[in-house]
Amino acid sequence: MSQVEESIEVSVPVSAAYNQWTQFEDFPRFMEGVERIEQRTATLTHWKTKIAGVEREFDAEITEQIPDERVAWTSIGGQARQAGVVTFHRIDDTTTKVMLQLDYDPEGLAETVGDKLGFVKRQVTGDLKRFKEFVESRGGTETGAWRGSV
Repeated sequence: MSQVEESIEVSVPVSAAYNQWTQFEDFPRFMEGVERIEQRTATLTHWKTKIAGVEREFDAEITEQIPDERVAWTSIGGQARQAGVVTFHRIDDTTTKVMLQLDYDPEGLAETVGDKLGFVKRQVTGDLKRFKEFVESRGGTETGAWRGSV
């Protein structure tokens, strides 16, 4: 398994950053390569991705969710093996640090080489920057929220 850890500070309150992150169907708006996410149940999502020409579909299960603190998930079945956690840290009333840790298993030669060249790390860095732009451009008003705990 390979691992990527990245963080970014966003200029919105912790609740706005967390609430926006719980809107999985909006991920394609800021995650490059994510074509579609369907929220099937409170803890199950179905992903369709296309990264570097490789199409994947898989389900991910939310294994832990604590409002304003963290969301953790793991893939189940399908074509991708990954697990991750995103945590939210209050810096002050209007600033939040978003930290993402992703564990993934590259498949095949192309993904293994891409992993060694830092492709996934750059992808995650870019996705976090686009998340920052997306949530800040809305003035701290999220597109929705799910405040339940898992």
